[in-house]
Amino acid sequence: MITIDLTMLIQIANMLLLIVVLNAVLYKPIRAIIEERQKKITGLDEGIDQYKKNSLLRLDEFAQKMKAARIRAKKEYEAARNAALAESTEKLAGIRKEVEEQKIGQLADIEKQFAVAQSELQSQVAGFASEMAGKVLGRAL
Repeated sequence: MITIDLTMLIQIANMLLLIVVLNAVLYKPIRAIIEERQKKITGLDEGIDQYKKNSLLRLDEFAQKMKAARIRAKKEYEAARNAALAESTEKLAGIRKEVEEQKIGQLADIEKQFAVAQSELQSQVAGFASEMAGKVLGRAL
């Protein structure tokens, strides 16, 4: 059984001395190392958070620049399209005017040819009439 004597007091003193020595030699340095690591981890976490914020800001900035570039490209496209449309409309108007002038000239030529043919046929009407009458009657008039 357990007897309380001098050896037990020595063992208790030995345990207390061991706790003091281990605390000074082992536990305090380990706690200091753990605290230092925790500070480094906290610092790295803050750095990671800062990098995340920077990346989000840069991503937002990139999106804004892309939006501005799209708007600028659309405006330039519309301007070029409108310029090409105006130029083609102008060319088309010129071609229509030229075709209309040719049409008027050709109609005038046709009217002249019609008038000439009509006058020639008017002068020959009397001869055609007497020929037809001769053919209908069967004798010359």
